[in-house]
Amino acid sequence: MSRARPYSALIERLKTAGLRPTRQRLALAKLLLEGGHRHVTAEQLHGEARDADVRVSLATVYNTLHQFIRAGLLREVVVDAGRSYFDTNMADHHHFYFEDSGELMDLDGAAVELANLPSPPAGREITRVDVVIRVK
Repeated sequence: MSRARPYSALIERLKTAGLRPTRQRLALAKLLLEGGHRHVTAEQLHGEARDADVRVSLATVYNTLHQFIRAGLLREVVVDAGRSYFDTNMADHHHFYFEDSGELMDLDGAAVELANLPSPPAGREITRVDVVIRVK
């Protein structure tokens, strides 16, 4: 009977995404990608890493999150000029943003109808539309 190594699924997921599975990437991927969809800020993830005894700087957390975005493992949801969330749900969806608590909630992509989108600039195409509905 062979038993898989604890990180083997994450290692494979990172490799498939074109990322080398370094110790820090693996630790952050474990926090982010195991246990369902979530929305986190870089600061929240940094705190979770610290609580899990993962030694990583906030700058490394930001760099890793942006590497995960480029690799298609996460998407960034910008709610204000200085406030971004990192979303592990890569399916077509939008968000409610609760201004009083700062929380995001997924909203099925089919629940929002978009009409009359402008034509993109010449030589460009629309790849995705993100809707953030702010509620109090």
